[in-house]
Amino acid sequence: MNIQHVVERLSWEVCAGAEMLDKEVTGGYACDLLSYVMARAKEGDIWVTIQSHMNIVAVATLINLAGIVVTEGNRPDAPALEKANTEGIPILLTSLTTYEVVGQLYALGIHDAGDGDR
Repeated sequence: MNIQHVVERLSWEVCAGAEMLDKEVTGGYACDLLSYVMARAKEGDIWVTIQSHMNIVAVATLINLAGIVVTEGNRPDAPALEKANTEGIPILLTSLTTYEVVGQLYALGIHDAGDGDR
């Protein structure tokens, strides 16, 4: 499934990376500690976080994540959105909690890759 399908099913706002919504989502990861995300998220994951600063774009680019969902009504500032657009990283926004978002993604069929490393 791709990011566009997630957006259509869950009606989240796309605030960056709109031209990259065809990126395939192969798993999911939820965490707010950047070092954990860098160590444990996998390429193709959709990352769920409350973080909204520029560093989320750097981490997503480093790992080649499919996209980022920023929860609880947080909104990245203009420089972070500009960087996400430059790097082709979709950022989706929702007022839901991280817990609720993970439940919705799981219900759509987006699960952990199941490799046992997480």
